[in-house]
Amino acid sequence: MFYHQYYPIDVVNGPGTRCTLFVSGCEHQCRGCYNQSTWRVDSGHPFTADMADRIIADLNDEAIKRRGLTLSGGDPLHPANQADVLALVQRVRAECPGKDIWMWTGYLLAELSPRQQEIVALIDVLIDGKFEQGLADPSLVWRGSSNQIVHYLRPEQDRA
Repeated sequence: MFYHQYYPIDVVNGPGTRCTLFVSGCEHQCRGCYNQSTWRVDSGHPFTADMADRIIADLNDEAIKRRGLTLSGGDPLHPANQADVLALVQRVRAECPGKDIWMWTGYLLAELSPRQQEIVALIDVLIDGKFEQGLADPSLVWRGSSNQIVHYLRPEQDRA
């Protein structure tokens, strides 16, 4: 897997202070996408074990408390990303108690493959659906276009 950007401190891509990883690779290529540079699966930087370790350390950093991890892109559920994203969310669940995981994807929740469902079963919030430029609405919270849906997958008391 490759990633374009990692923000160890982010207050824009989900609630609270977070760590945010923008992965590379997106087959949706939505018209009007603000992140077209992430479309190629080999753009950006290789995602390494050291980067995964850094994310876990940042999430557990007591000096700057983070609410959780955000995965965006590109598309975290792109086939080229699934193995590394699964391993990362498994580590967050095991090593970062109390942290939530938010994910943006162009795939629809109802149409996910078994491998994608395995990943989504470990996250708290999924925002699904392709960005539709004709349905763009800057007043929406956590979404770029009105066709996208925010799915709260785990009750807040069960998140961790």
